[in-house]
Amino acid sequence: MASRLLSNTLQTRAGLGKQLARPLATVAKQGIATRTTVLPNGFTIATEENPSAGAATVGVWVEAGSRLETPQTHGVANFLEHATLQSKNASLEKLGGVTTAATTREQTYIATTTLGSNVSESVEILGDAVQNSQFGDAALEKARASVLKQQEAIANCEGSTVFDHLYATAFMGESLGRPVAGYKETVESLTAKDLSAFQKENYVASRMVLVGSGDVNHDALVRDAEKVFGGLETGADAVYEKPSFTGSEVRIRDDKLPRAHIAYAVEGAPYLSADYFNLLVMQQIIGSYDRTLSGGNNLTSRLSAVVSKNHLADSFVSFAKGHKDTGLFGIYFASQNRDQLDDFIHFFQKEWNRLSTTVTPSEIEIAKQQLTGSLLLKLDSTAAVAQDIGSQVLTAGKRLSPAELKDTIKKISAKDIAAAGSKYVWDQEVAAAGLGPVEAMTDYNRVRGNMAYNRF
Repeated sequence: MASRLLSNTLQTRAGLGKQLARPLATVAKQGIATRTTVLPNGFTIATEENPSAGAATVGVWVEAGSRLETPQTHGVANFLEHATLQSKNASLEKLGGVTTAATTREQTYIATTTLGSNVSESVEILGDAVQNSQFGDAALEKARASVLKQQEAIANCEGSTVFDHLYATAFMGESLGRPVAGYKETVESLTAKDLSAFQKENYVASRMVLVGSGDVNHDALVRDAEKVFGGLETGADAVYEKPSFTGSEVRIRDDKLPRAHIAYAVEGAPYLSADYFNLLVMQQIIGSYDRTLSGGNNLTSRLSAVVSKNHLADSFVSFAKGHKDTGLFGIYFASQNRDQLDDFIHFFQKEWNRLSTTVTPSEIEIAKQQLTGSLLLKLDSTAAVAQDIGSQVLTAGKRLSPAELKDTIKKISAKDIAAAGSKYVWDQEVAAAGLGPVEAMTDYNRVRGNMAYNRF
């Protein structure tokens, strides 16, 4: 009897072991790889297959953002995205999916997440959306109202407003410096003809990527793309002139606001360049902080400990933004402590200057681990993976695999960080934007002088 019970117990445990091991074995067998195919007309299909995902995200990414607009049609890229979404949203909703769309300074995308069985139909709807620029008056006005509402939402968000002003002063007079949502005056004057002209010029095969992630089949998606996008005109590559970075400052003082919202930035590195990853590590070293979360004194960021101990800010976040040919590396903070804004600015500048002088190898290793984790862990859905594929393939023509990403970050050394700190931060021009009770912001000339301390 004891032998029989023991045998049954072992069999049960073995069965449970197989059940628990099966999902892990399945994931390991699948691996993670991005496949790309380019059609004769230059249209690209990029996929990451994961049949066990339970859903599929399919979308079209286009290299057509606000940087390609003229001053007279500023806001047309974002307006076109809203109008396109309005025209096809009902059709996409019938598939039972979730549709997302966005326009940035360099890209526009429309994507839908649905069941794998609806992929082909999704491609047909998306293809019609990005190739058909015929918008009725009612649809056009509905899209215009949506954009104007978006502008109001941005105006009511202090953080978004500060970043728009930061771009405007950093890239003064450049298309990169204009807000993605456009200005009220230009959006109100845009016509269906303007949208059609922008779409015809920029929504061309050589600047578009059909992305699929999750429960998709690459070969089947290529066949769908050949039917829907095979006749699309190749078009010309987007042409950019590298924008000039201007050291400057803009302050919008409003003592009625409860917090000061301030951002500082230097010119950064292009997206996916070697220096871009160095700046991402530097971003992690500077860190982030939020006083509503406990443990500020125990964070690896030295600046967080100083801010927490002395109550210098409610929150701050370091950032590295990359574009085709340039970028921004900086810090944004919000503070109710309006009398000590100068103190926060002093301490973050000390940390900035330390990046090229005394940052330690242990800090760099911790930052590299944090960066690797944050980049990979955010890919927690088919939509997030699709976004990652679309942005990278449009920019670099390929997507870094998780292994390549880990290897790239792993190779970053203390010497690389010191070199990047000297190149991008030490004694460099700085742009600043402040909103709210900003009277105690440090004088700009003093901030510029403190971009380089005496070295002994």
